[in-house]
Amino acid sequence: MKKLRIAVLAALLCPLFAVAQFKISGKVAGTNGGALTGAGVKLKNKGFTAGTNINGVYEFTNLPAGNYTVVVSYVGFATQEKNVTVAANTTVDFTLQQLAFLADEVVVSATRVAKNAAFTYKNLSKSDLEKTNQGQDLPYLLNQTPSVVVTSDAGAGVGYTGIRIRGSDATRINVTLNGIPLNDAESQGSFFINLPDLASSVDNIQIQRGVGTSTNGAGAFGASLNIQTTTRRDSAYAELNNTYGSFETWRNTVSAGTGLINNKFSF
Repeated sequence: MKKLRIAVLAALLCPLFAVAQFKISGKVAGTNGGALTGAGVKLKNKGFTAGTNINGVYEFTNLPAGNYTVVVSYVGFATQEKNVTVAANTTVDFTLQQLAFLADEVVVSATRVAKNAAFTYKNLSKSDLEKTNQGQDLPYLLNQTPSVVVTSDAGAGVGYTGIRIRGSDATRINVTLNGIPLNDAESQGSFFINLPDLASSVDNIQIQRGVGTSTNGAGAFGASLNIQTTTRRDSAYAELNNTYGSFETWRNTVSAGTGLINNKFSF
């Protein structure tokens, strides 16, 4: 009876020894030999997945003998796979090739607000400026807009002129000309005495009252003044403007352009 029990037990244990358990392990590294931590490792035909540890090592255990396809992937590196036949514990190492990424530059900038943006602003077109342009400095053309107060040392709006928006003086008003900061680097003020009759060359202006979209530093605390000069025209043009004022003041401006030539050039 005892011999019979031993025979039955041996018969039950034989299948367990017949199905041997093995493991596949290895290291994933780059071409410089550095370990790739967190690389994804997959047994393609089994659906098993694993990740490499801090040393770049992965491991699959309790695998029956057979054929396997090991696939390794890592961000920024080419995916690699290897076929392996497992009849014992097997080591499969990988060396991944780094990929070259060529991407366009990303430029984030904002000096003007969109139509539905949550800012208080006023847009002035070229025609709006022409109605008030009498040869005075640019701040005087903005005198009729909300929250704007201008001053002039000479009293005529020519020469040293000052501007305040919502009570903030020129050192807290950020001024950009075609996106380029116009504020003085030392005092943060803006001066128009060396830009006579700038308004004749301006296409449009946006006034942002209060803190707006400007990214040009402390000058944007009180307001922002974004000036855009005229650009090329599609057709040829020539303009001559003469203005006569009190105190024997004259303003003469001439502008001309070729328009777009062969859809490529303009002067």
